[in-house]
Amino acid sequence: MSFIRTFHGDIKPDNLGFTYSHEHIMCRPDYWVQRGEDDLLLDDKEKSRRDVEDFVSHGGKTIVDATAIDYGRDVQAVKEIADETGVQIIGTAGFNKSFLWNARIKEELKPIIGEFTTYAEWIEATSINELAEFVIKEVEEGLEGTPFKAGQVKFGTGYNRITPLEEKTLRAVARAHLETKAPLHSHTEAGTMGLEQLELLRSENIDLSYLSLGHMDRNPDPYYHEQLARTGAYLSFDGIGKIKYAPESTRIACILKLVEKGFENQILISGDTARKTYYKHYDYGLGLEYIIAKWVPRFIDDANRQGYDGEGLIHKFFVENPANCFTFKQ
Repeated sequence: MSFIRTFHGDIKPDNLGFTYSHEHIMCRPDYWVQRGEDDLLLDDKEKSRRDVEDFVSHGGKTIVDATAIDYGRDVQAVKEIADETGVQIIGTAGFNKSFLWNARIKEELKPIIGEFTTYAEWIEATSINELAEFVIKEVEEGLEGTPFKAGQVKFGTGYNRITPLEEKTLRAVARAHLETKAPLHSHTEAGTMGLEQLELLRSENIDLSYLSLGHMDRNPDPYYHEQLARTGAYLSFDGIGKIKYAPESTRIACILKLVEKGFENQILISGDTARKTYYKHYDYGLGLEYIIAKWVPRFIDDANRQGYDGEGLIHKFFVENPANCFTFKQ
């Protein structure tokens, strides 16, 4: 039996609908709290809810909340937003990247993961298999002791490097995937180290067609994208709207180059909207409505002008591909 796991329970893949594949709805990362980076704190449930409502009002149905335990997630608040807006939420178990692990562990988590002070201390002191058991529990029982189960498992690596602790969490998450069949997601800092991640996953006997690689548009290199796509993995272009990194024409060119090469079934699209200044109702940003309301029509027009079926590709990227990618295949 195949299913997708959401905060409202398991659903059939056909019921997923229009999906953002990588977002952050509520998070208060201690790493950024310590540094006074208020822009990186999504800490007002009402403002987050209003942006989610905008997404739903344009026909959006599902959001993958990619916030792992070490990024200050608020599981209960996200569940309440899902209840109040009708959006389907896919939650995330696992870990992010090592530079965040100096963050202090929330007191509420001490009964769950022990009396460690920081995430780095916990990860260093705990075996790979014990970390895997923790991730498995979040998939099978619930995130942070709640009844809301994770629908994917995540690991991350830094810019142009993989630290020993990042390799440790990668292997733990890979083993949790093998046990639960939960979809795998990776954070690649600025789109780097994807091929190196795949080598480590292969050593854990992972079928790479279960994996989605995040932040591919931060490294707009068509040759690199093709090498990754040839492994069967999904490529997530999740920086839509972030013109400071690249214009939309660059992202669309990379996406269409993959389509030209026959990889249209492995492309996911989202915004990784994780700052107050990206949100409309926090600080007048483009908001969660931007992709579905403005980027999608632009992509359709651009793709059609280049001889592609723009509407058909949008259905693939936001409906068909997420329905395949985020499925537990038993």
